[in-house]
Amino acid sequence: MNRKPFIYQLLPRLFGNAAATNKINGTLEENGTGKFNDISDAVLQKIKANGYTHIWYIGVLAHASTTDYTAYGLPEEYPEIIKGKAGSPYAVRDYYDVDPDLAVNVADRTAEFDALIQRTHDAGLKVIIDNVPNHVARNYRSVNRPEGVKDFGEDDDNSLAFSPQNNYYYIPGQPLEIQLSPEKSAGFSYSEFPAKVTGNDCFSHRPTQFDWYETVKLNYGVDYLNEKKTHFDPVPDTWRKMRNILIYWAEKNVDGFRCDMAEMVPLAFWRWALPQVKERFPGILFLAEIYNPSVYRDFLADNTFDYLYDKVGLYDVLRDVACGYRPSSDITFTLNNVGDIQHRMLNFMENHDEQRLASDYFLKKGSKGKAAMIVTCCANTNPVMIYAGQEFGERGMDEEGFSGKNGRTSIFDYWSVDTLRRWNNNGQWNDEQLSGEEKELHEFYTRLITLCNSEPTLACGLFYDLMPANYENLEFDSTRLFTFLRSDKKDLLLIVANFDHTIQECSILIPQHAITFLEIEHTGKGLLTPLLHKEGGQLLFSSDSTPRIPLSPYSGEIYRISFL
Repeated sequence: MNRKPFIYQLLPRLFGNAAATNKINGTLEENGTGKFNDISDAVLQKIKANGYTHIWYIGVLAHASTTDYTAYGLPEEYPEIIKGKAGSPYAVRDYYDVDPDLAVNVADRTAEFDALIQRTHDAGLKVIIDNVPNHVARNYRSVNRPEGVKDFGEDDDNSLAFSPQNNYYYIPGQPLEIQLSPEKSAGFSYSEFPAKVTGNDCFSHRPTQFDWYETVKLNYGVDYLNEKKTHFDPVPDTWRKMRNILIYWAEKNVDGFRCDMAEMVPLAFWRWALPQVKERFPGILFLAEIYNPSVYRDFLADNTFDYLYDKVGLYDVLRDVACGYRPSSDITFTLNNVGDIQHRMLNFMENHDEQRLASDYFLKKGSKGKAAMIVTCCANTNPVMIYAGQEFGERGMDEEGFSGKNGRTSIFDYWSVDTLRRWNNNGQWNDEQLSGEEKELHEFYTRLITLCNSEPTLACGLFYDLMPANYENLEFDSTRLFTFLRSDKKDLLLIVANFDHTIQECSILIPQHAITFLEIEHTGKGLLTPLLHKEGGQLLFSSDSTPRIPLSPYSGEIYRISFL
């Protein structure tokens, strides 16, 4: 049976950290950090048993931080150009190295990550890591690059604002002058002349604190100051360097890459590089972080990306529906917008960039996200991603330091996550220290995810939206309920989600066209058997009598339809 990909996203620095100090703006020594070795065989087996197929390890690549590793031959760091004490995982300072924070023995950090890859594979899981192609840390310098590989910027002519063979863009004659707050500017010692262009396409030598000031934009042969004229022949040097970086990690048995801000890199590069990598490593996966629906299909064509983020589509709509800001019928329209490519969209309700479901800025309780997760997981054959801690209702309401109290779990600070720390339970990785509500939510996620892969209909079946047939159904609230069918021409499943804060009872009309489209043989009567909450009991139906389906608040059900 084809499996539906379920990706478990985790930041090792947070995931394995059992220290509970959590001092605001604390250092590594004060707050501790998780390690590669904390991701043990035991926890990997639990992740596998919970239904996941892939793990996306974020923050693996060496990135700028305030922790001093010069004793190990690593470059000096400059806190004034680093966000937070731990630094952003997306300000990479060496594409060929792994983050020393994550190693028990810094000198053996690469071997420790290699061992994690092997443990992950031994558990029957695949490994995804980040590729960060658009920008690098301000003080990027690779000390771990293979012999004969030239560093980014090594052969640049920095007297030119743009050259197709430069790796960076420059602002000739101007020093870097980051506009930071007085306390951040105090003791500023980092010097850059001429200034390089900042990672978020800020072509000024005076980026502000609201820019990606800790990063530098890479040059893929696009002249931004000359109407974005392209210079792709001969192949730009940056193209070759980035392709070789992808190959380097693929040779280490990484199974896939989540490509950060992929649309900020020319599509021509992806169409040139990814087929070359895929030819050498068949089956390797490429997932694009992308927010512009007008170019979705371009990024999926020509053997380039396998999957794209569905953030500005399904995530945004489900968030609004779950919060009561728009009707559930809007889900139909957003699914239709990507109808031909929906099977290649990555669905999620949390990731490191978004606010936690249980935060005060979203739903306030993780259990209120069940309806959204049922739709997210069951609507098609495409992959689904869960962010570590989501399954326990992690609230993300800590005030860690640079991140502040914003409903997100910090990627910039040394910290430990309450629910993950208690689930860790001193390395035992069990539920003993979780609350009853947290355990129940974890069980719900496990049931839902494993059901999606134990039921061939959910893993690879067809989708049929029942909302249009029920808009005028007086016994169905199309503003707070969402319902659809899934079928593999053998089994037929009915999925219904309740986004309301009250118990709903509904009757659902299934048109003859649905049965014909899904090629299901049927009689005039049958049985609805609940699969997600089996304690709900079976419901009889016939052509003359549609059953009343009870739905708990913020939840839903998956029914198997059996014809008698």
